[in-house]
Amino acid sequence: MDTEDLEQILDAVRSFVRDEVVPREGEIEETDAIPDELRIEAAKMGLFGWAIPEEFGGLGLNAVEDARLAFELGYTTPSFRSLFGTNNGIAGQVLVNYGTDEQKHHWLPRIASGEVITSFALTEVEAGSDPSGIRTSARRDPDGYVINGSKRFITNAALAHLLIVFARTDPEAKGTKGISAFLVDTDAAGVTIGPHDRKMGQEGAWTSEVFFDDVKVGADRLVGGAEEVGFRAAMASLAKGRLHIAAICVGQAQRILDESVAYAAQAKQGGHAIATFQLVQAMLADSYTELLAARELVLGVAQRYDSGEDRKLGPSAAKLFSSEMLGRVADRGVQVHGGTGYMRSVAVERFYRAARLFRIYEGTSEIQRLVIARQLLGTR
Repeated sequence: MDTEDLEQILDAVRSFVRDEVVPREGEIEETDAIPDELRIEAAKMGLFGWAIPEEFGGLGLNAVEDARLAFELGYTTPSFRSLFGTNNGIAGQVLVNYGTDEQKHHWLPRIASGEVITSFALTEVEAGSDPSGIRTSARRDPDGYVINGSKRFITNAALAHLLIVFARTDPEAKGTKGISAFLVDTDAAGVTIGPHDRKMGQEGAWTSEVFFDDVKVGADRLVGGAEEVGFRAAMASLAKGRLHIAAICVGQAQRILDESVAYAAQAKQGGHAIATFQLVQAMLADSYTELLAARELVLGVAQRYDSGEDRKLGPSAAKLFSSEMLGRVADRGVQVHGGTGYMRSVAVERFYRAARLFRIYEGTSEIQRLVIARQLLGTR
């Protein structure tokens, strides 16, 4: 994208996030929902399709541009970004990278506009960190396939129009073999979306169980028009998604640091601002240093992703470091605020609870360590 155009987009998103979304964070937490007017404005700004190619109505941002946008989106409640994150990320990218031409032209313009919300239906009760344990099945029949099974923790399922469902088309295959991906309408017969989960944090970002009971789909709903595309498509989408999540963590940490600096400057103990206390200064300095390291790591990894030099090792390293960094920054943020930081009305308390999830989804920290080690050792 032209540099000037990108800067205009970033400026517009920065202003919208800080002027419109941040003031409504308390409301979002209280109602556990993103207000309709924020969703509508986000669609107008193109946020449902920033990573969708321009030919399909998106902004077509590359990985570096995506990361810089994520820094801005991460400055507020992460549930706002979750509203359109799957359209751009793990769900939308399956179609971008592996869909047939017909599937791309039919779905991507609607996904980019926000007309269609997509969900990435991979995780199951016994197949979380290890997707090779998928038990959901897709049995061939004369008209296509019949899907049976269930999924867990599916983001936006209760809001979605389209599910990217991963299922075994070869019941005899083991491990990562025999997994295919399907496009399934949420209103299809046999699809049941459970109530959205009550979570520790990230209110407004809905996750639900999804059940498939003899759900029939045509052969045209097989992603890529071929079986066994599923696992490869899932892993590719997750790799890019991990880089994006790392950038969101940077934005979250920046917000926590800004809140902590502002509080330290105005809060007083013994007649002195706590910002004058060296141990408080040390916590702020440590948070800034780690935040800066994560920001530069994300941008460097994004450059190598765009060049094609590294699309697996770097994203895992960035996600591991940035999510763990966020946890430490969030903890210090609460500590700087003292007892006030433990109160539900304070921003750092909300961000502290929200931060915990980043070390789990899109691949746990433990999985990132395994991915990194195996790549280094050449074992996978």
